[in-house]
Amino acid sequence: MPDVFPWVRHLNTEEVRAFTVELVDALSDAAELELDTNAHEVIVRWRAMARIKADQERYEEALRPTDGDFGPVEVTP
Repeated sequence: MPDVFPWVRHLNTEEVRAFTVELVDALSDAAELELDTNAHEVIVRWRAMARIKADQERYEEALRPTDGDFGPVEVTP
């Protein structure tokens, strides 16, 4: 996996395994069901996690509990 997705070095062993399983499932769906967007979504989601974990300050911030109202949520169609 690190040869294809170098950013996995920021994930722990269990996370790399979970990413691999999700990606294989998504690629299987792409081949069998012609759902090619699923694989892209899996990669983007895991890459975002690796990006946060690569920056120790951002990662610690992401782990802190939150409270309060963060305002309205915009939903785009």
